[in-house]
Amino acid sequence: MEYTIPRVVIAGTGSGCGKTTVTCALLQALVNRGNRVGAFKCGPDYIDPMFHSRIIGAESRNLDPFFFDGETLRRLLAKNGKNRDISVIEGVMGFYDGLSPDSPRGSTWDVARITGSPTVLVVGARGASVSILAVIQGFLTLFPDNPIRGVILNQCAAGTYPALAKAIRERFGLRPLGYLPRMPECALESRHLGLVTAAEVTDLREKLALLAAQAERSIDLDGLTELAREAPPVRCCDAPLPRFSEPVWIAVARDKAFCFYYEDSLDILRQLGAQLVPFSPLTDEALPPDIQGIYLGGGYPELYARQLGENTSMEASLKQALEREVPCIAECGGFMYLTQAIGECPAVGFLPGRCFDTGKLTRFGYVRLRAKQDNLLCPAGQQIPAHEFHHWDCTCPGEAFTAEKPSGKRWDCAVATRRLYAGFPHFHFASDPSLAVRFYEACLEEKHAHE
Repeated sequence: MEYTIPRVVIAGTGSGCGKTTVTCALLQALVNRGNRVGAFKCGPDYIDPMFHSRIIGAESRNLDPFFFDGETLRRLLAKNGKNRDISVIEGVMGFYDGLSPDSPRGSTWDVARITGSPTVLVVGARGASVSILAVIQGFLTLFPDNPIRGVILNQCAAGTYPALAKAIRERFGLRPLGYLPRMPECALESRHLGLVTAAEVTDLREKLALLAAQAERSIDLDGLTELAREAPPVRCCDAPLPRFSEPVWIAVARDKAFCFYYEDSLDILRQLGAQLVPFSPLTDEALPPDIQGIYLGGGYPELYARQLGENTSMEASLKQALEREVPCIAECGGFMYLTQAIGECPAVGFLPGRCFDTGKLTRFGYVRLRAKQDNLLCPAGQQIPAHEFHHWDCTCPGEAFTAEKPSGKRWDCAVATRRLYAGFPHFHFASDPSLAVRFYEACLEEKHAHE
């Protein structure tokens, strides 16, 4: 099938060049104009999509060429981009930075290539002028089949921009689409895993309003929209999921401590027939009643460890459910919450081991998990694409899977039984819907066991 999806990729020269700031400015300005806007993020990032979602009023989605083959990537773009006037796809790291230092595979370039999306390069312009042209030329010539069609300069002085815009147009035949000046009042705070989450930025609305107003003044929004409309149709095939005749109710932890979820992944559970019931380990006294499954996503439990530890009734409710073998997925922060302690604060105590801060990224990056035994998600021997992104570790991280990085480095990880997956690696159901089907079937078994 073919879908008309007006779209543009916002790529960067590298991390820190301002692509998230530019993306947020564009999204808010386009929404202010009355557009129905879609938003996507290249790669596995959870936090940037939270900012997108707060702006557009709908969930932002991930496009990850490690998790998904090309057909799935295009299908997710079509699914979430249809009925939108324009979709903005924010890149990850530098435009060509991917799975290895010698290949662009898995990069923003790869997403733009697979989806046929025109790309706008964000170039940091602070402290430079003519040298900016050398940077642009390098990005254009490294891979001749690149889809770069426009440039936005970030932290650029108003007086410098006209000459640079003229040179960009005449030298490279690209569209100079404007600039953002330095706007320190709109800076977004960071912490050890990247930006703070959107829910934690108390003046986010004010910052977005300032960014959008500046974008109206100094970015060519009409030109950006015109470029997006030049994108070719997205071609993909439907991949229907089974629909179970019986619903199950799955409790999903959603609060400031547990907020890392892929909406397309949750959608698969919904499409199978699941009713997702949100709850807060921070403030609720117990799990929701009459549930047949539990999903504890990642997040920042270490920042709320004392509050989590003081909610002893919730910890007791969770432990009792797990002892009854209610099916449970616990990724990264969710896994930490099930151990004996997070730092000095007591946790649920269902799993052995204590979690501690390593002070640096630990086992960072994409991995493939190979199951050593039959478990909640898959049979023995099956592989699952996943990623790890955390500073904290555990004295007992589990050994039900073998994780292997693209470099070949291996280690054991995760606790897994027929009713439990708990480990640091995150995964995405859209990469292999059979994982969700097995989880759903386990939830159905739990439902029938108490009839």
